[in-house]
Amino acid sequence: MQIYDVTDPKFKKYGKVVTNIDFSGLVEAMQSTPLPEGVVYEPSVAELEALPVMDELKTKFHGELDVQIGYCNGHNVMLNAVEYHRSSELNIAATDAVLMLGCQQDITDDFTYDTSLMEAFKVPKGVGVELYATTLHYAPCDLNNEGFKVSVVLPKGTNYPLDKTHAEGEDKLITAKNKWLIGHAEGGLDAGAHIGLVGKNLNLNE
Repeated sequence: MQIYDVTDPKFKKYGKVVTNIDFSGLVEAMQSTPLPEGVVYEPSVAELEALPVMDELKTKFHGELDVQIGYCNGHNVMLNAVEYHRSSELNIAATDAVLMLGCQQDITDDFTYDTSLMEAFKVPKGVGVELYATTLHYAPCDLNNEGFKVSVVLPKGTNYPLDKTHAEGEDKLITAKNKWLIGHAEGGLDAGAHIGLVGKNLNLNE
């Protein structure tokens, strides 16, 4: 799979590199977080939210909305699913990482999506990128089996368990608060997830 850099013009429809916030303290703190063989996601980590960057993220990036800082770490080269939110997501690479990205506008009326439309982008260590609300994404990928560590910043409460049942239309894609998900049949998702990805379950190494 061809991998572009986030400085490539192709990235502009998915997001932008964030240059007005110093992420160095967050990147340093992320080095002590776990690196499992699989993938682990923690939506909110107190130690990360206690860092000075938390106030900058709240005031500069989210316009004074309450936010959470968590992480997604591990080893992964597969797509498996795509998700989107009603808000931008900020990813800060604590190691080199690769993001497979697509556009919500390409989801069909019956909530399927062709995986051949996805593109991959390398986020170098220390770089933070905004992913727009309409950008399809999922777990990051790593290069050369070295693993990845990525901080994830979202509005407070995102990705937490739901309070209500969601079953009709786009509503059936909701699997957590502020999270709409479309899975691949080979993605190993929990029962009840909407399976709507058509085409290959993309592998970064192919």
